[in-house]
Amino acid sequence: MAAKHSALSLKVLAECPVTKARACEMILPHATVNTPVFMPVGTQGSMKGLVPDQLRDLDCRLILGNTYHLGHRPGPELLEKAGGLHSFMQWDRALLTDSGGFQMVSLLDLAEITEEGVKFKSPHDGSMMLLTPEHSIGIQNAIGADIIMQLDDVVSSTVTGPRVEEAMHRTIRWLDRCLAVHKRPHDQNIFPIVQGGLDEDLRRQCARELVKRDVPGFAIGGLSGGEEKQHFWRMVTVSTDELPNNKPRYLMGVGFAVDLVVCVALGCDMFDCVFPTRTARFGCALVSTGQINLKNKTFAKDFQPIDKDCPCSTCQTYTRAYLHTVVTFETVACTLLTVHNIAYQLRLMRSMHESIIAGQFPEFVQTFFKDMFPKKNYPDWAVDALSSVNITLL
Repeated sequence: MAAKHSALSLKVLAECPVTKARACEMILPHATVNTPVFMPVGTQGSMKGLVPDQLRDLDCRLILGNTYHLGHRPGPELLEKAGGLHSFMQWDRALLTDSGGFQMVSLLDLAEITEEGVKFKSPHDGSMMLLTPEHSIGIQNAIGADIIMQLDDVVSSTVTGPRVEEAMHRTIRWLDRCLAVHKRPHDQNIFPIVQGGLDEDLRRQCARELVKRDVPGFAIGGLSGGEEKQHFWRMVTVSTDELPNNKPRYLMGVGFAVDLVVCVALGCDMFDCVFPTRTARFGCALVSTGQINLKNKTFAKDFQPIDKDCPCSTCQTYTRAYLHTVVTFETVACTLLTVHNIAYQLRLMRSMHESIIAGQFPEFVQTFFKDMFPKKNYPDWAVDALSSVNITLL
């Protein structure tokens, strides 16, 4: 059953009988979203290189914004006057905002963490900002995203020792403060965040505490920050083991294709990452064998599309030779490659959704890995992770 007053409902359409993968339909105030889903990142109320119409053309239903950056510019007061971020950026589909907590890691030199909250020195103008659980939710209430995140105490995934346990317990306390001040439960959904570093017991303990709260979904945080992949996948699967089947599970900050496929098999539904948009700005296009760097001179006389099977407007219109000519020189190249890379991610998620419904997800995974690694030099961590859910790579 959905949480009381929840603005989210999740219908599990099919479960893979072999792995922990599932295909769902998630109904949010601004869109119905099929899962597994990848959310492109529009940090400051914009997707670098794209306008909302282009995202709609790709059938993107859900994107992510960054509370810390939006809280600085344009700020919650202006966003409230504009009627929220949906209206301000002309995006009529679903939005998710993070809490600002990740900046505790990415801007650690500028942050001081206490029980009250996180004191930041702004990288924009040097001013000081205290981000408390209450302030984070206040900003997110002004932004108006369909899914909002609790403020959590984030430590780098490579940190060990007492600080990890302290952060896990503080995350739970901060969740209760977030829930207490949330003004819009009727149209915004708070997700708590499972923390616990690379400690299996702390992860389980945190998840079990969070599940006691009446919330519409859960996130798994504190990973994909440089830790060894063997630790990464184990923390993912420990977390999904503890989280309920009838609510969405969002694995934060994960966006490489291999990671997406493995983590869907481990039971995750939602993902986000700057990778597909950032790598486009460096001239790289995502393909079934990994990625190709269009700056490479081998593409100077290549009149094929990036991917002959891709229906995106870039692949339907432009050749690799043209893209080679403009990448890193002309700003239009960023747009063209970003369209393709987001299309690649969305198609990958759609293919997984369809394969789960068809009862063919293990075969999908095996084919995906054969295409990505034609020499069968599969990463050990992926082999082990998939083996844990009964998939043997061919």
